[in-house]
Amino acid sequence: MFITINPIYYYAVALAGFFGLFALLMLWPTVLVPSAKFPVALVLLITVTPLLLPMRGMLERKPKSCAWAAYVSLIYFVHGSAEAYINVAERLYASLEIMLSLMLFLGATLYIRFTGSPR
Repeated sequence: MFITINPIYYYAVALAGFFGLFALLMLWPTVLVPSAKFPVALVLLITVTPLLLPMRGMLERKPKSCAWAAYVSLIYFVHGSAEAYINVAERLYASLEIMLSLMLFLGATLYIRFTGSPR
């Protein structure tokens, strides 16, 4: 006996991960731990821009954009893992980045899997 889960729940997990990651990446270099070495605008431009690329299609539930968002989330997973290992002071934020990127990846991947392949 298999339990079937509506794909909209996977999409909701992906959106929660997406917007949580977006909010974390906006708050981390501005409010939480401002950088003394780099301008805030440059840090925001580098960190947030990759998330903005698949945003419109993801909000429209397009499988191809969800697939690209899943690919982009892997960048944030790697960054969060490296930051958690290297920087002890910011380990909480890095762990949150890892968790949110995994939510985005798994939610988007399972949404695509159960709604159809990206075309």
